[in-house]
Order: sequence, then C-alpha cells, then structure tokens
Amino acid sequence: MALTVSLVVLAGIAVLILLRTGYLRIWPALAAVLFGFTLASTGIAPAITNGISSLAGMLSSIG
Repeated sequence: MALTVSLVVLAGIAVLILLRTGYLRIWPALAAVLFGFTLASTGIAPAITNGISSLAGMLSSIG
C-alpha cells in the first residue's frame, strides 16, 4: 500500500512540474486524468495494478 501512495505522489509531482514548465498544457492533462479514471473502472484495471506491483517487486529485489 505504501508503494501505491508513493507512486501517486511521484506521478502528481511529475505532472505539476510538467505543467509549471510548460511541457504539458492543462487540456491534455485533464484529458489524461479523465482517461485514467475511465480506465480504472474497466476490466483491465486489475491487470494494470498487478503489472505495476510486479514491476515494483522486481525493482525492489534489484536494490
């Protein structure tokens, strides 16, 4: 669970930095957020979650 919160915080910071530096505009960012919320309510959401957990497990075993 701590990894999920950390990943959300890191992604949020990355988006804020991209918005502030001008590399990401507000409308594409909002479209990406809406896409993420829509994707989270589909049947593929558990597969994405499992993939992220698997990747985090591999990264933690390396370090």
